[in-house]
Amino acid sequence: MDFTAKLMYVRVSPQKARLVLDLIKGRRVEEALDTLLYTKKGIAPQIYKLLRSAVENANYVSAEKNLDIDLDRLYVKHAIANDGPRMKRIRPAPMGRAFRYQRRISHLEVVLAEKAGDNRNADTVTTLGESGAVKKAAKKVVKKAAAKKSAAKKAPAKKFAGKKTTKK
Repeated sequence: MDFTAKLMYVRVSPQKARLVLDLIKGRRVEEALDTLLYTKKGIAPQIYKLLRSAVENANYVSAEKNLDIDLDRLYVKHAIANDGPRMKRIRPAPMGRAFRYQRRISHLEVVLAEKAGDNRNADTVTTLGESGAVKKAAKKVVKKAAAKKSAAKKAPAKKFAGKKTTKK
């Protein structure tokens, strides 16, 4: 299940917001919050609040619908910065002219999802219960790889004595 939070009409260009959002994509929520806390970009505190809001949305939905959601297993599935409306402004220019420029606005969206169950415990059980023949074969492969690495070393290059010149 996905949990979203949106922040609309933020006075920052989408390009600048994407720089910070790319830092947190795919990370666990706790790790993403720590990253945002120590990021020096101006938009980082607003994205921090947005991410906290998404976590609270997940907490609220899980309580309302009686879902068993582990907040520690949430991760940032999507983090998007889209264009909003642009404000057209005019800057005075030389000789009575005017230059137009645009103030960009962005819409930010963060989507959280819960990671699937970890299969780490199943992997450790299978490695502990391996037969002796499989273990011996694995050791041979490791020894062969180590032997190849040591044989691949080259001898150090000889020093260049310099160009010999002969006088006539």
